[in-house]
Amino acid sequence: MVELGNLAGTSGAEWIGRPQHEKLQHKAHPLLPCDDPFYQAPEGFQHAEPGTVLRSRDVELAFLGVIPQSVTAIQLLYRTTNMHGEPEATATTVIVPAERAPGRKTPLLSYQCAIDAMSSRCFPSYALRRRAKALGAIAQFELFLVAAALAEGWAVSVPDHGGLQGIWGAPYEPGYRVLDGIRAALNSERVGISASAPIGLWGYSGGGLASAWAAEMCAQYAPELGIVGAVLGSPVGDLGHTFRRLNGGLLAGLPALVVAALAQVYPDLDRVIKEHTNAEGRALLDSLHDMTTVGAVVRMANKNMGDYLDEPLEDILSSPEVTHVFDSIKLGASVPAPPVLIVQAVYDYLIDVDDIDALAEAYSAGGADVSYHRDAFNEHMLLHPLSAPMALRWLTDRFAGRPLKDHLIRTAWPTMFNPITYAGMVRLGIVAAKVLTGRKIRRRPL
Repeated sequence: MVELGNLAGTSGAEWIGRPQHEKLQHKAHPLLPCDDPFYQAPEGFQHAEPGTVLRSRDVELAFLGVIPQSVTAIQLLYRTTNMHGEPEATATTVIVPAERAPGRKTPLLSYQCAIDAMSSRCFPSYALRRRAKALGAIAQFELFLVAAALAEGWAVSVPDHGGLQGIWGAPYEPGYRVLDGIRAALNSERVGISASAPIGLWGYSGGGLASAWAAEMCAQYAPELGIVGAVLGSPVGDLGHTFRRLNGGLLAGLPALVVAALAQVYPDLDRVIKEHTNAEGRALLDSLHDMTTVGAVVRMANKNMGDYLDEPLEDILSSPEVTHVFDSIKLGASVPAPPVLIVQAVYDYLIDVDDIDALAEAYSAGGADVSYHRDAFNEHMLLHPLSAPMALRWLTDRFAGRPLKDHLIRTAWPTMFNPITYAGMVRLGIVAAKVLTGRKIRRRPL
Protein backbone atom coordinates (compact mmCIF):
# COMPACT_ATOMS: atom_id res chain seq x y z
CA MET A 1 0.00 0.00 0.00
CA VAL A 2 1.05 3.58 -0.61
CA GLU A 3 0.03 6.94 0.71
CA LEU A 4 -3.59 7.81 0.06
CA GLY A 5 -3.76 10.32 -2.75
CA ASN A 6 -7.23 11.02 -4.00
CA LEU A 7 -9.95 9.88 -1.65
CA ALA A 8 -11.85 13.09 -2.26
CA GLY A 9 -10.57 13.98 -5.71
CA THR A 10 -7.39 15.54 -4.37
CA SER A 11 -4.01 14.76 -5.90
CA GLY A 12 -1.44 12.75 -4.01
CA ALA A 13 0.97 15.65 -4.16
CA GLU A 14 -1.52 17.86 -2.35
CA TRP A 15 -2.04 15.33 0.41
CA ILE A 16 1.62 14.45 0.78
CA GLY A 17 3.03 17.96 0.59
CA ARG A 18 3.39 20.18 3.62
CA PRO A 19 0.12 22.09 4.18
CA GLN A 20 0.23 25.86 3.80
CA HIS A 21 -0.61 26.37 7.48
CA GLU A 22 2.47 24.31 8.34
CA LYS A 23 4.68 26.66 6.36
CA LEU A 24 3.14 29.66 8.11
CA GLN A 25 3.62 27.97 11.50
CA HIS A 26 7.23 26.99 10.79
CA LYS A 27 8.66 29.67 13.07
CA ALA A 28 5.71 29.80 15.46
CA HIS A 29 4.37 27.40 18.03
CA PRO A 30 2.87 24.29 16.42
CA LEU A 31 -0.88 23.98 16.56
CA LEU A 32 -2.34 21.58 19.08
CA PRO A 33 -3.64 18.39 17.45
CA CYS A 34 -7.19 19.37 18.41
CA ASP A 35 -6.75 22.57 16.34
CA ASP A 36 -4.42 21.35 13.57
CA PRO A 37 -6.01 20.55 10.16
CA PHE A 38 -3.29 17.96 9.59
CA TYR A 39 -5.14 15.60 11.95
CA GLN A 40 -8.47 15.89 10.14
CA ALA A 41 -8.95 12.75 8.08
CA PRO A 42 -9.78 13.37 4.41
CA GLU A 43 -13.22 12.57 3.10
CA GLY A 44 -13.66 8.88 2.36
CA PHE A 45 -10.74 7.75 4.52
CA GLN A 46 -12.90 5.04 6.11
CA HIS A 47 -12.76 3.08 2.86
CA ALA A 48 -8.97 2.77 3.04
CA GLU A 49 -7.23 -0.25 4.50
CA PRO A 50 -5.93 0.02 8.10
CA GLY A 51 -2.43 1.45 8.05
CA THR A 52 -2.97 3.52 4.91
CA VAL A 53 -1.15 6.84 5.09
CA LEU A 54 -3.65 9.66 4.68
CA ARG A 55 -1.27 12.59 4.99
CA SER A 56 2.39 13.18 5.84
CA ARG A 57 4.73 16.03 6.69
CA ASP A 58 8.26 16.71 7.89
CA VAL A 59 8.54 18.13 11.41
CA GLU A 60 11.26 19.48 13.66
CA LEU A 61 11.74 17.81 17.03
CA ALA A 62 13.17 19.43 20.13
CA PHE A 63 13.86 18.36 23.70
CA LEU A 64 11.31 20.10 25.94
CA GLY A 65 10.34 22.03 22.84
CA VAL A 66 13.43 24.26 23.01
CA ILE A 67 16.56 22.21 22.11
CA PRO A 68 16.34 21.38 18.38
CA GLN A 69 17.27 17.83 17.46
CA SER A 70 19.39 16.97 14.42
CA VAL A 71 17.12 14.17 13.27
CA THR A 72 14.84 13.45 10.34
CA ALA A 73 11.27 13.16 11.59
CA ILE A 74 8.18 12.47 9.48
CA GLN A 75 4.64 12.56 10.80
CA LEU A 76 2.04 10.28 9.26
CA LEU A 77 -1.71 10.53 9.63
CA TYR A 78 -3.09 7.06 9.02
CA ARG A 79 -6.28 5.07 9.03
CA THR A 80 -6.79 2.85 12.06
CA THR A 81 -9.59 1.36 14.16
CA ASN A 82 -11.22 2.08 17.51
CA MET A 83 -12.32 -0.43 20.16
CA HIS A 84 -15.70 -0.86 18.45
CA GLY A 85 -14.12 -1.79 15.13
CA GLU A 86 -14.96 1.58 13.58
CA PRO A 87 -12.49 3.45 11.33
CA GLU A 88 -10.64 6.48 12.67
CA ALA A 89 -7.42 8.35 12.02
CA THR A 90 -4.47 9.09 14.25
CA ALA A 91 -0.82 10.07 13.88
CA THR A 92 2.63 8.68 14.44
CA THR A 93 6.01 10.40 14.39
CA VAL A 94 8.65 8.33 12.61
CA ILE A 95 12.30 9.17 13.22
CA VAL A 96 14.80 7.61 10.84
CA PRO A 97 18.50 7.04 11.55
CA ALA A 98 21.05 9.33 9.96
CA GLU A 99 23.02 6.28 8.83
CA ARG A 100 21.83 2.83 7.92
CA ALA A 101 23.90 -0.34 8.08
CA PRO A 102 24.92 -1.23 4.51
CA GLY A 103 23.48 -4.49 3.27
CA ARG A 104 21.14 -4.84 6.25
CA LYS A 105 17.47 -4.16 6.71
CA THR A 106 16.85 -1.31 9.11
CA PRO A 107 14.81 -2.57 12.08
CA LEU A 108 11.70 -0.63 13.04
CA LEU A 109 10.89 -0.05 16.71
CA SER A 110 7.47 1.17 17.76
CA TYR A 111 8.08 3.09 20.98
CA GLN A 112 4.96 3.79 23.03
CA CYS A 113 5.24 6.79 25.32
CA ALA A 114 3.42 6.97 28.65
CA ILE A 115 0.90 9.53 27.39
CA ASP A 116 -1.45 8.98 30.36
CA ALA A 117 -3.61 12.01 29.55
CA MET A 118 -6.51 13.18 27.41
CA SER A 119 -5.08 16.58 26.51
CA SER A 120 -3.68 16.71 22.98
CA ARG A 121 -0.82 18.70 24.51
CA CYS A 122 0.52 15.33 25.74
CA PHE A 123 0.32 13.50 22.41
CA PRO A 124 3.87 12.62 21.27
CA SER A 125 3.15 14.05 17.81
CA TYR A 126 2.82 17.45 19.52
CA ALA A 127 4.94 17.17 22.67
CA LEU A 128 8.09 16.14 20.79
CA ARG A 129 7.91 19.02 18.34
CA ARG A 130 10.03 22.14 18.39
CA ARG A 131 8.35 25.06 20.18
CA ALA A 132 5.64 22.79 21.60
CA LYS A 133 4.11 24.04 24.84
CA ALA A 134 3.84 20.72 26.62
CA LEU A 135 5.14 21.25 30.13
CA GLY A 136 4.06 18.21 32.14
CA ALA A 137 3.91 15.80 29.18
CA ILE A 138 5.91 12.64 29.92
CA ALA A 139 6.68 12.07 26.23
CA GLN A 140 9.13 14.98 26.27
CA PHE A 141 11.40 13.12 28.67
CA GLU A 142 11.08 9.81 26.84
CA LEU A 143 12.86 11.41 23.90
CA PHE A 144 16.08 10.20 25.57
CA LEU A 145 15.02 6.57 25.08
CA VAL A 146 13.76 7.19 21.56
CA ALA A 147 17.19 8.66 20.81
CA ALA A 148 18.88 5.61 22.34
CA ALA A 149 16.98 3.37 19.92
CA LEU A 150 17.91 5.69 17.06
CA ALA A 151 21.57 5.37 18.07
CA GLU A 152 21.25 1.61 17.54
CA GLY A 153 20.53 2.33 13.87
CA TRP A 154 16.80 1.61 14.17
CA ALA A 155 13.94 3.63 12.77
CA VAL A 156 11.47 4.56 15.51
CA SER A 157 7.71 5.02 15.23
CA VAL A 158 6.16 6.96 18.14
CA PRO A 159 2.37 6.69 17.78
CA ASP A 160 -0.39 8.69 19.41
CA HIS A 161 -1.77 5.43 20.77
CA GLY A 162 -4.51 7.16 22.75
CA GLY A 163 -6.11 8.39 19.54
CA LEU A 164 -7.26 11.93 18.80
CA GLN A 165 -9.56 11.91 21.86
CA GLY A 166 -6.84 10.74 24.24
CA ILE A 167 -8.85 7.76 25.50
CA TRP A 168 -6.27 6.65 28.09
CA GLY A 169 -6.96 3.16 29.43
CA ALA A 170 -9.33 1.91 26.73
CA PRO A 171 -8.82 -1.72 25.65
CA TYR A 172 -7.82 -3.05 22.23
CA GLU A 173 -7.61 0.25 20.35
CA PRO A 174 -4.11 1.19 21.62
CA GLY A 175 -2.98 -2.04 19.99
CA TYR A 176 -4.76 -1.22 16.74
CA ARG A 177 -3.18 2.22 16.66
CA VAL A 178 0.31 0.87 17.38
CA LEU A 179 0.06 -1.84 14.74
CA ASP A 180 -1.46 0.44 12.12
CA GLY A 181 1.24 3.01 12.90
CA ILE A 182 3.80 0.34 12.05
CA ARG A 183 1.92 -0.44 8.84
CA ALA A 184 1.87 3.25 7.97
CA ALA A 185 5.63 3.57 8.55
CA LEU A 186 6.27 0.57 6.29
CA ASN A 187 3.83 1.85 3.66
CA SER A 188 5.32 5.34 3.49
CA GLU A 189 7.80 5.90 0.70
CA ARG A 190 9.09 8.93 2.59
CA VAL A 191 10.17 6.74 5.51
CA GLY A 192 11.82 4.15 3.27
CA ILE A 193 11.73 1.08 5.53
CA SER A 194 11.56 -2.39 3.96
CA ALA A 195 8.21 -4.15 4.36
CA SER A 196 10.13 -7.20 5.58
CA ALA A 197 12.08 -5.31 8.26
CA PRO A 198 12.17 -6.87 11.74
CA ILE A 199 9.86 -5.00 14.11
CA GLY A 200 9.98 -4.51 17.86
CA LEU A 201 7.72 -2.93 20.49
CA TRP A 202 8.79 -1.06 23.61
CA GLY A 203 6.97 0.97 26.23
CA TYR A 204 6.86 1.56 29.96
CA SER A 205 3.95 2.11 32.34
CA GLY A 206 1.13 3.57 30.20
CA GLY A 207 3.37 2.91 27.20
CA GLY A 208 3.91 -0.65 28.43
CA LEU A 209 0.13 -1.09 28.57
CA ALA A 210 -0.25 0.05 24.94
CA SER A 211 2.66 -2.20 23.90
CA ALA A 212 1.04 -5.16 25.65
CA TRP A 213 -2.24 -4.62 23.76
CA ALA A 214 -0.28 -4.56 20.50
CA ALA A 215 1.63 -7.72 21.44
CA GLU A 216 -1.60 -9.52 22.38
CA MET A 217 -3.43 -8.52 19.21
CA CYS A 218 -0.79 -8.61 16.47
CA ALA A 219 -1.33 -12.25 15.47
CA GLN A 220 -5.01 -11.67 14.76
CA TYR A 221 -5.05 -8.04 13.64
CA ALA A 222 -1.74 -7.69 11.77
CA PRO A 223 -0.28 -11.16 11.13
CA GLU A 224 1.76 -9.90 8.19
CA LEU A 225 3.97 -7.74 10.40
CA GLY A 226 7.34 -9.20 11.34
CA ILE A 227 7.16 -8.41 15.06
CA VAL A 228 10.02 -10.28 16.68
CA GLY A 229 9.77 -9.04 20.26
CA ALA A 230 8.01 -6.71 22.70
CA VAL A 231 9.41 -5.06 25.82
CA LEU A 232 6.60 -4.47 28.31
CA GLY A 233 7.79 -2.25 31.12
CA SER A 234 5.46 -2.24 34.15
CA PRO A 235 2.45 -2.66 31.86
CA VAL A 236 -0.46 -1.87 34.22
CA GLY A 237 -1.91 -5.37 34.04
CA ASP A 238 -5.10 -4.60 36.01
CA LEU A 239 -6.35 -1.01 35.82
CA GLY A 240 -9.24 -1.74 38.17
CA HIS A 241 -6.86 -2.88 40.89
CA THR A 242 -4.60 0.08 40.14
CA PHE A 243 -7.54 2.47 40.65
CA ARG A 244 -8.17 1.08 44.13
CA ARG A 245 -4.45 1.13 44.88
CA LEU A 246 -3.84 4.77 43.91
CA ASN A 247 -7.12 6.52 44.70
CA GLY A 248 -6.71 8.92 47.62
CA GLY A 249 -2.93 8.91 47.40
CA LEU A 250 -0.25 11.12 45.90
CA LEU A 251 -0.84 9.67 42.40
CA ALA A 252 -4.65 9.74 42.52
CA GLY A 253 -4.67 11.84 39.35
CA LEU A 254 -3.69 8.83 37.22
CA PRO A 255 -6.75 6.66 37.97
CA ALA A 256 -8.94 9.78 37.83
CA LEU A 257 -7.64 10.41 34.30
CA VAL A 258 -8.57 6.85 33.35
CA VAL A 259 -12.11 7.23 34.66
CA ALA A 260 -12.61 10.57 32.90
CA ALA A 261 -11.33 9.11 29.63
CA LEU A 262 -13.27 5.84 29.78
CA ALA A 263 -16.52 7.68 30.46
CA GLN A 264 -16.28 8.90 26.86
CA VAL A 265 -16.44 5.37 25.42
CA TYR A 266 -18.49 3.48 28.04
CA PRO A 267 -21.99 5.07 28.20
CA ASP A 268 -22.99 3.08 31.29
CA LEU A 269 -19.92 4.31 33.17
CA ASP A 270 -20.74 7.86 32.12
CA ARG A 271 -24.29 7.42 33.42
CA VAL A 272 -23.06 6.08 36.77
CA ILE A 273 -20.71 9.05 37.14
CA LYS A 274 -23.47 11.55 36.37
CA GLU A 275 -25.95 9.85 38.69
CA HIS A 276 -23.69 9.42 41.72
CA THR A 277 -21.07 12.18 41.53
CA ASN A 278 -21.74 15.63 42.94
CA ALA A 279 -21.20 18.85 40.99
CA GLU A 280 -17.72 19.41 42.44
CA GLY A 281 -16.62 15.90 41.45
CA ARG A 282 -18.01 16.21 37.92
CA ALA A 283 -16.29 19.57 37.48
CA LEU A 284 -13.02 18.03 38.68
CA LEU A 285 -13.27 15.17 36.18
CA ASP A 286 -14.15 17.59 33.39
CA SER A 287 -11.10 19.73 34.18
CA LEU A 288 -8.83 16.72 33.58
CA HIS A 289 -9.60 16.79 29.86
CA ASP A 290 -7.27 19.76 29.37
CA MET A 291 -4.51 18.87 31.85
CA THR A 292 -1.12 17.36 31.15
CA THR A 293 -0.21 14.19 33.01
CA VAL A 294 1.91 15.97 35.61
CA GLY A 295 -0.67 18.74 35.94
CA ALA A 296 -3.42 16.21 36.68
CA VAL A 297 -1.26 14.43 39.24
CA VAL A 298 -0.56 17.71 41.04
CA ARG A 299 -4.19 18.81 40.88
CA MET A 300 -5.56 15.49 42.17
CA ALA A 301 -2.89 14.66 44.76
CA ASN A 302 -4.42 12.91 47.79
CA LYS A 303 -7.98 13.35 46.52
CA ASN A 304 -10.35 10.44 47.10
CA MET A 305 -13.03 9.94 44.47
CA GLY A 306 -15.28 8.55 47.18
CA ASP A 307 -15.55 12.04 48.68
CA TYR A 308 -17.56 13.17 45.66
CA LEU A 309 -20.07 10.28 45.58
CA ASP A 310 -23.50 9.86 47.13
CA GLU A 311 -22.81 6.17 47.85
CA PRO A 312 -19.74 4.36 49.25
CA LEU A 313 -17.00 4.14 46.63
CA GLU A 314 -16.66 0.37 46.92
CA ASP A 315 -20.38 -0.05 46.22
CA ILE A 316 -19.97 1.99 43.03
CA LEU A 317 -16.84 0.08 41.99
CA SER A 318 -18.64 -3.23 42.57
CA SER A 319 -21.66 -2.25 40.47
CA PRO A 320 -22.20 -4.29 37.26
CA GLU A 321 -21.52 -1.27 35.04
CA VAL A 322 -18.14 -0.44 36.58
CA THR A 323 -17.14 -4.09 37.02
CA HIS A 324 -17.77 -4.63 33.30
CA VAL A 325 -15.45 -1.75 32.43
CA PHE A 326 -12.65 -2.92 34.73
CA ASP A 327 -12.93 -6.48 33.41
CA SER A 328 -12.82 -5.37 29.78
CA ILE A 329 -9.74 -3.17 30.17
CA LYS A 330 -7.66 -5.85 31.91
CA LEU A 331 -4.71 -7.30 30.00
CA GLY A 332 -4.51 -11.02 29.26
CA ALA A 333 -7.40 -11.31 26.81
CA SER A 334 -5.00 -13.00 24.37
CA VAL A 335 -1.50 -14.43 24.44
CA PRO A 336 1.25 -12.49 22.63
CA ALA A 337 2.60 -14.19 19.53
CA PRO A 338 6.06 -12.58 19.69
CA PRO A 339 8.44 -13.14 22.61
CA VAL A 340 8.01 -10.61 25.41
CA LEU A 341 10.35 -9.11 27.98
CA ILE A 342 8.38 -7.97 31.02
CA VAL A 343 10.13 -5.57 33.40
CA GLN A 344 8.61 -4.88 36.81
CA ALA A 345 9.82 -3.54 40.14
CA VAL A 346 8.86 -5.54 43.21
CA TYR A 347 8.57 -2.39 45.34
CA ASP A 348 6.51 -0.43 42.83
CA TYR A 349 4.25 2.16 44.47
CA LEU A 350 2.21 2.54 41.28
CA ILE A 351 1.78 -0.93 39.74
CA ASP A 352 1.28 -3.94 42.01
CA VAL A 353 3.89 -6.61 41.29
CA ASP A 354 1.27 -9.30 41.96
CA ASP A 355 -0.71 -8.09 38.93
CA ILE A 356 2.35 -8.38 36.71
CA ASP A 357 3.27 -11.78 38.20
CA ALA A 358 -0.20 -13.00 37.20
CA LEU A 359 0.14 -11.52 33.71
CA ALA A 360 3.54 -13.17 33.14
CA GLU A 361 2.18 -16.52 34.30
CA ALA A 362 -0.89 -16.20 32.07
CA TYR A 363 1.23 -15.39 29.04
CA SER A 364 3.58 -18.27 29.74
CA ALA A 365 0.74 -20.73 30.39
CA GLY A 366 -0.78 -19.71 27.06
CA GLY A 367 2.42 -20.59 25.20
CA ALA A 368 4.19 -17.22 24.90
CA ASP A 369 7.96 -16.96 25.28
CA VAL A 370 8.34 -14.78 28.36
CA SER A 371 11.45 -13.22 29.85
CA TYR A 372 10.42 -11.69 33.18
CA HIS A 373 12.77 -9.32 34.97
CA ARG A 374 11.28 -8.96 38.45
CA ASP A 375 13.55 -6.34 39.95
CA ALA A 376 13.86 -6.72 43.72
CA PHE A 377 15.49 -3.37 44.43
CA ASN A 378 14.11 -0.59 42.23
CA GLU A 379 10.88 1.41 42.19
CA HIS A 380 8.66 2.51 39.30
CA MET A 381 10.33 5.64 37.93
CA LEU A 382 13.97 4.65 38.35
CA LEU A 383 13.57 1.21 36.82
CA HIS A 384 12.68 2.58 33.40
CA PRO A 385 16.05 4.20 32.59
CA LEU A 386 18.01 1.56 34.50
CA SER A 387 16.35 -1.25 32.55
CA ALA A 388 16.85 0.50 29.19
CA PRO A 389 20.25 -1.15 28.49
CA MET A 390 18.66 -4.55 29.14
CA ALA A 391 15.72 -3.70 26.89
CA LEU A 392 18.01 -2.54 24.08
CA ARG A 393 20.18 -5.67 24.33
CA TRP A 394 17.11 -7.92 24.34
CA LEU A 395 15.66 -6.18 21.29
CA THR A 396 19.03 -6.35 19.52
CA ASP A 397 19.02 -10.12 20.01
CA ARG A 398 15.48 -10.40 18.66
CA PHE A 399 16.32 -8.28 15.59
CA ALA A 400 19.35 -10.51 14.99
CA GLY A 401 17.17 -13.63 15.16
CA ARG A 402 18.94 -15.09 18.18
CA PRO A 403 16.75 -17.69 19.90
CA LEU A 404 15.60 -17.50 23.50
CA LYS A 405 17.06 -20.19 25.71
CA ASP A 406 13.95 -21.03 27.71
CA HIS A 407 10.17 -20.67 27.45
CA LEU A 408 9.92 -18.76 30.74
CA ILE A 409 12.96 -16.90 32.04
CA ARG A 410 12.79 -15.24 35.45
CA THR A 411 15.45 -12.91 36.77
CA ALA A 412 15.44 -11.10 40.09
CA TRP A 413 18.99 -9.75 40.29
CA PRO A 414 18.54 -5.96 40.45
CA THR A 415 19.66 -4.02 37.40
CA MET A 416 21.33 -1.56 39.78
CA PHE A 417 23.78 -4.27 40.84
CA ASN A 418 24.56 -5.54 37.34
CA PRO A 419 27.85 -4.21 35.87
CA ILE A 420 26.42 -4.54 32.35
CA THR A 421 23.80 -1.95 33.31
CA TYR A 422 26.45 0.69 33.88
CA ALA A 423 28.22 -0.06 30.61
CA GLY A 424 24.87 0.54 28.93
CA MET A 425 24.23 3.65 31.02
CA VAL A 426 27.50 5.15 29.77
CA ARG A 427 26.18 4.73 26.24
CA LEU A 428 22.84 6.23 27.24
CA GLY A 429 24.69 9.12 28.88
CA ILE A 430 26.46 9.88 25.60
CA VAL A 431 23.14 9.81 23.77
CA ALA A 432 21.53 12.03 26.43
CA ALA A 433 24.36 14.55 26.05
CA LYS A 434 23.70 14.70 22.33
CA VAL A 435 19.98 15.24 22.95
CA LEU A 436 20.74 18.04 25.42
CA THR A 437 23.10 19.75 22.96
CA GLY A 438 21.16 19.00 19.79
CA ARG A 439 24.02 17.10 18.17
CA LYS A 440 23.44 14.49 15.50
CA ILE A 441 22.88 10.97 16.84
CA ARG A 442 24.91 8.49 14.85
CA ARG A 443 24.56 4.75 14.70
CA ARG A 444 26.67 2.77 17.14
CA PRO A 445 29.44 0.83 15.33
CA LEU A 446 28.55 -2.81 14.79
